[in-house]
Amino acid sequence: MFLGFLSPALASLLLDSLTQTAVMVSVSAVLALVLGLPLGVLLVVTTPGHIFARPLLNRVVGTFVNLIRSTPFIIMMVAIIPLTRLLVGTSVGTSAAIVPLTVAITPLFARLAETAMREVDRGLIEAAEAIGATPFQIIVKVIIPEALPGIVAGVTVTLVSLVGYSTMAGTVGGGGLGDLGIRYGYQRFMPEVMLVVVAILVVLVQVIQLAGDRAAFAVNHRLARRRNSR
Repeated sequence: MFLGFLSPALASLLLDSLTQTAVMVSVSAVLALVLGLPLGVLLVVTTPGHIFARPLLNRVVGTFVNLIRSTPFIIMMVAIIPLTRLLVGTSVGTSAAIVPLTVAITPLFARLAETAMREVDRGLIEAAEAIGATPFQIIVKVIIPEALPGIVAGVTVTLVSLVGYSTMAGTVGGGGLGDLGIRYGYQRFMPEVMLVVVAILVVLVQVIQLAGDRAAFAVNHRLARRRNSR
């Protein structure tokens, strides 16, 4: 077994840390998708000339998103400790790390989704408007389905970014692989632990990227077949 050179105690800690990282990444990703997709839609449809043009609202929301995205993650984790304590009752541990991870990654996914939806052919939107479709119908039946390959690619980027953020969360009490690497690999001078942590993170990112690329390819081909069948 590839963990054979580690003691049973360290191997157990490694598996626990991997589980914590998986929980942080998966829960934060789901929350970011649930919050970020509507935010991305809002950024698109409120632009001047779009189906729900609200320039002032668009500027306010865009400024808020940019403000969060420009804040370094480590600083954000400290800055929103009161919010973290309010929501989960503590500022340390895996559950506490999910809060800043979600806050940090949601604007990123929103911008990625916005970029994908902006590339939707305006002719399709105008055609939907011509037949009397409501803004909600246009969003659900035209904009999101047509932008789905780009949105899936955005999900992949979001997951990869979350893996990196989760390791930073570990350095300030968030648990996971980052915490294990710092406490044992760096502070206790155990390079073999750091090596295993880095190897697992590399494999994890590669798996996410490969799965995301295949999903985007599959969605893109289904979309192309649907277009050809019209």
